[in-house]
Amino acid sequence: MASAQKKEPQIKMTGNPQPWGNQDLYRMASWQGIHYEKAKFSGKELKGKYYYVVSKELWNGEIKNIDTLFNTKTNKYLGAIKTDTLAFSVMGGKSSDRSIKAEFIFERLSIQNNYLALPTDEYSLRILDHIAMIEPGKPFDAFAFILPYEEKGNKYYCAVESSGKDIEKWGTEFGIEHYILFEMCFFQ
Repeated sequence: MASAQKKEPQIKMTGNPQPWGNQDLYRMASWQGIHYEKAKFSGKELKGKYYYVVSKELWNGEIKNIDTLFNTKTNKYLGAIKTDTLAFSVMGGKSSDRSIKAEFIFERLSIQNNYLALPTDEYSLRILDHIAMIEPGKPFDAFAFILPYEEKGNKYYCAVESSGKDIEKWGTEFGIEHYILFEMCFFQ
């Protein structure tokens, strides 16, 4: 009997676990609540594709707002991907007591959005590179701005993202009051 083979993604997403390079700079940014992730997408299927990023705000287990942050098919500065690789950075952090911000940083421009938030410093921007199965034409969750899962006085972030649970159900599964998902899609 043949064993089932795990399907390899057509497009691979990788994150840089040490994007800061300098530990002291990383510690200062962490102390200030600044999150920074570098993402790289690779695969021959990328060339000639457009892509979009959509934010989905979830409150108490329900999607309350969906917003297209950008779509390269309608953005004259970004356009279609010219090679088999796409790399960019995402930064995030508190912008006031009741808001957080996320900024997508590309070679030629950056796009920043602000979101209503709970009055806490516990939001964490996460890259979902180990979760995403990426195929052209199919949306996938690439990043999340989450609060921790709390159990017996302890707080966990990794337990949430590595749980294998449906990402849009994290709020109800883990009792997380608010989080934001950043969905992407590569398309013709």
